[in-house]
Amino acid sequence: MSKQWFVYVLKSLKDGGYYIGYTSNLQKRLDYHNSGRQRSTRHRTPFVLVYYEVFSSKSEAIKREKQLKSYKGGNALKRLLENRGA
Repeated sequence: MSKQWFVYVLKSLKDGGYYIGYTSNLQKRLDYHNSGRQRSTRHRTPFVLVYYEVFSSKSEAIKREKQLKSYKGGNALKRLLENRGA
């Protein structure tokens, strides 16, 4: 069985902003962010997972992460999240 990769969007409950990343273990990564061990996000905790997509390869996940990050702050990301009920 091949490893699954996830592209995820977290929402900060502190400032309402979003964080986009990729991982092979969603729960572990969410816990890592919320523990304050991720330097770039520790000042924005806690986070909730609001969206994710599953990929069969790391390279696909990285490509999609870059695409979603290009949406950041724009209407495309907001539409994506609204369409998914986030």
